[in-house]
Amino acid sequence: MSFSTLGLSEPIVNAIKDLAYREPTLIQQQAIPVVLSGKNLIAAAQTGTGKTASFVLPLLELLNNGNTVRAKRIRALILTPTRELAQQVEQSITQYAKYLNLSSLAMYGGVDAGAQKQALIWGVDILVATPGRLLDMAHQRALHFDELKMLVLDEADRMLDMGFIEDINKIIERLPTQRQNLLFSATISEQVRALAKRTIDKAIEITVGQNNASVPNITQWLVTVDKDKKSALLCHLIQQQQWQQALIFIETKHGAAKLVSQLAKRGINAESIHGGRTQAVREQILADFKAGDIKILIATGIAARGIDIGELTRVVNYDLPAQADEYIHRIGRTGRAGASGEAISLVSKDNFRELCAIESRLGYLIERKEFEGFPVKKVVPISILNYVPKHKRST
Repeated sequence: MSFSTLGLSEPIVNAIKDLAYREPTLIQQQAIPVVLSGKNLIAAAQTGTGKTASFVLPLLELLNNGNTVRAKRIRALILTPTRELAQQVEQSITQYAKYLNLSSLAMYGGVDAGAQKQALIWGVDILVATPGRLLDMAHQRALHFDELKMLVLDEADRMLDMGFIEDINKIIERLPTQRQNLLFSATISEQVRALAKRTIDKAIEITVGQNNASVPNITQWLVTVDKDKKSALLCHLIQQQQWQQALIFIETKHGAAKLVSQLAKRGINAESIHGGRTQAVREQILADFKAGDIKILIATGIAARGIDIGELTRVVNYDLPAQADEYIHRIGRTGRAGASGEAISLVSKDNFRELCAIESRLGYLIERKEFEGFPVKKVVPISILNYVPKHKRST
């Protein structure tokens, strides 16, 4: 199947060819015709399956009708959870719209609002925004929604995890009732389904690989380790296995800074990215990591969805996430677009509950490996695959 058979016009197909896309992914094959038909859509697909193109490409096709946008107006709104993701989505729009006369803008917090206000003065066809900054601009009457035709909730599960539900509700209240709604998410949780029920009427629902949490081409394994030996084990793995690149997830920004220091003492250069760093610093670090100038990057969970690297070979869970779905999001940073990847977790005894939840979500036990010189004093038991979190147990 080719992109042209999906109903996309020649300028968009040519832009896709310039990017060396060979054929549409499964989510693109199913979602693009639905969006082009003007119907509402709820789509679930794991990270790395091409979700962004599955809504951006048909959105461009629908907007490429010669209509001009008025001052301070937008025709399509894409909501994203993080500024990094907003930047990446807008960059994709620019690439796909290479041969079209459509404007786009990424709008997010952490930077001066002046330039964003100025860009909105002339109107923008497609606005990609984080919820907080969008509401700020709306309150300041820097933009109006009366000409909006399409709303996309991108990474809906992550936005809800980050506590944006009230902001999303406030934004939706301001939008025209007659609009096309698209919701894309890696997972359809109860929260996501409740949001969809409130905001999207008569939607087509597409699920790609939702019940197969073991992402293709990703080798997963774990090492049980005492908590006070984690940094030493990580250094051992980096050096012994000669890792050329690794994205390492940790829970707190303090822990990220500490781990950078611990690695440096053992001769390993690393950088960290987290919500406490300025936007300019985060952008530079991400650019250096993508370019290969930084080999080891330590990130807090909040940055998980903002990192998009096509050929990332390895992710490491230095800390296991509290939510099983977050584990899926994290390991989805590697093994993308058919490439192979590796996901490693360092698990101490106090991670047992999280490990049970993750392996229950996967439906199988993750392979365990041992390394000489790292005996475990506090043994991590074998997981309970039918583990049910305490708050979900019936009373």
